[in-house]
Amino acid sequence: MKSYHTQRAISTTLRYILLVILALLWIAPICWIVMVSFSRNNVGFANYLWFTHTNYFTFYNYQEILTSQQFPFVIWFVNTLLVSIVSAVLSTIITIAMSYALSRLRFKMRKPFLQVFLVLNMFPGFMTMIAFYYLLKAMGLTNFVGLTLIYVSGAALAFYIAKGFFDTIPMSIDEAATIDGANKWQIFTQITIPLSRPIIVYTALMAFIAPWVDYIFSAIILGGQGSHNMTVPYGLYNMISQVQTGNSIIYFAPFVAGCVLVAVPITILFIIMQRFYVSGITAGADKG
Repeated sequence: MKSYHTQRAISTTLRYILLVILALLWIAPICWIVMVSFSRNNVGFANYLWFTHTNYFTFYNYQEILTSQQFPFVIWFVNTLLVSIVSAVLSTIITIAMSYALSRLRFKMRKPFLQVFLVLNMFPGFMTMIAFYYLLKAMGLTNFVGLTLIYVSGAALAFYIAKGFFDTIPMSIDEAATIDGANKWQIFTQITIPLSRPIIVYTALMAFIAPWVDYIFSAIILGGQGSHNMTVPYGLYNMISQVQTGNSIIYFAPFVAGCVLVAVPITILFIIMQRFYVSGITAGADKG
């Protein structure tokens, strides 16, 4: 018995040691990025994890990125925020409605439809970006409206997790409501939606994050339209890619400050919505 407890204690200790090591490996780059955003030196890059007399603490990088005329970060931030909010709202409505229909309704060709969408999910979205660009160009939508349409158009492909969540809600609830005289719309809006807050939050978060961090589609759709017509990822990449003029070192610390500012809204959202997010993704993984 003593040997068993000893082995268990050793096993638990080793697990905690491993978790601590993994946590340090995960946190170290984040700490380095935050440190660089508050540092100022003559080199541009910081290759150490503390402030010294040659690498001193300052808010200069944040002031530089927020007041720059050449790289209008505030305008990029507002552009990205508007696109992300509109995309999140529309994508969430489409995804939740489609997931509910596929979970609760039985109609002809339902299973083949699910199988086709499962196959389509295996192809990355950027494979179609050139075709999307020419379609939007032909319609005169190579702007933020067209970019929003791109993000919303892929919302339907993200229904599997939400459908899995709706599958976990007992059908007996719907049947009891039907007996009481409720129709499909009343069941959906008055019963299913209140019970589905975790998956709605999860879907909205994922739909918000996708435009917030996307570079590829924003660069293709908005490319060459001036510094004011950019999203944050596209603008920051354009800022740090000034290699041909030798300015990449100069812009590195303000670039990192911009990265920290971009992470702040997402971090706050995850902290506030963590409980719903975890519930949504775990419940949605139960059934397909």
